[in-house]
Amino acid sequence: MNKKLYHIDKEITAWLKHWGYYFLKYSLALVFIWFGILKPFGLGGANDLVAKTVYFVDSSWFVPLLGWWEVAIGICILYRPFVRVGLFLMAFQMIGTFLPLILLPKVIYIKFPFVMTLEGQYIIKNLILIGAGMIVGSHVRDREKKHNV
Repeated sequence: MNKKLYHIDKEITAWLKHWGYYFLKYSLALVFIWFGILKPFGLGGANDLVAKTVYFVDSSWFVPLLGWWEVAIGICILYRPFVRVGLFLMAFQMIGTFLPLILLPKVIYIKFPFVMTLEGQYIIKNLILIGAGMIVGSHVRDREKKHNV
């Protein structure tokens, strides 16, 4: 790689490293707030899936509670002192999101284990949210490092 291309590449990757974290953090928060706020008003695309998964709980109060839980996750991720709390809440929420893979195979799979319905794909995309949460969590001590160096 010539020097000019190397310099351009170095600048782009430095920009991505700095701004990519913030984009990821705010995107993650936005997704949780957006998807969460729909649930209490009966507008969430996953409300029926949630109700079918936790059939042993009254969905009239559980789905709205889950929605507000997701809103809380998003708000906590936005406010630095509460990022750890948000990621803790997210960990429990994510465990629940994968339950349909086990409890509702006829709803999730067209052909087990790789061909999934739209609902199955909706669940699997949560792996990306988990990865995003891991990256956000890996930065919770960034300011601490700057002040203690």
